[in-house]
Amino acid sequence: MNAGADTIGAIRKNVSLGLAIAIASSQPLFADDTKAAMEAFLKENIVTWATDPTLVAAIEAQNVETAGYDQAKIDEMDQLWRGFYGIDEAEVIANVINTPAADFLRSQVAASGGAITEAFIMDARGLNVAASVATSDYWQGDEAKFQETYLVGSTAVHYGEIELDESTKQAQAQVSMTIVNESTGTAVGALTVGINLDALM
Repeated sequence: MNAGADTIGAIRKNVSLGLAIAIASSQPLFADDTKAAMEAFLKENIVTWATDPTLVAAIEAQNVETAGYDQAKIDEMDQLWRGFYGIDEAEVIANVINTPAADFLRSQVAASGGAITEAFIMDARGLNVAASVATSDYWQGDEAKFQETYLVGSTAVHYGEIELDESTKQAQAQVSMTIVNESTGTAVGALTVGINLDALM
């Protein structure tokens, strides 16, 4: 009788200990599970179109144009963009969101069934080339999405922090990768995709 009670007590203690450990480590486990889901989504749903000729051609064309930009010019264009942010008809923004490359990105967002919230590509200076929707700034060169992809190498990938979208109350995160011209093997720019994590988990 006592042995049985001792056994039950031991089981309860172990279960309680297990629950405590699970609760204490739930955040890291969630982060690991989320990253695994993002990695799988990237491989199965983004890599397949990330090097589409439409995107590569648009980036390469802008690289020629912006190769000689100094930081003062980049800052000037970024400030111009920020000043017109919210006005999609403004030329500086329309040149990014109303192009064949932008149309291609929007088609990928639509085809994802809600899993992708946004997508945009950057040139070799970190400047926007095309976007499914206007981003809050024009220059991404000072951010990890560019610095930890294009500047690292052709196979680099960066996973952003998980954020809660205030309007939709859904968990989202960005994943970024270097864009490569598959014909030459040359890195030309970078791609960032916003992922609705609720749609993955």
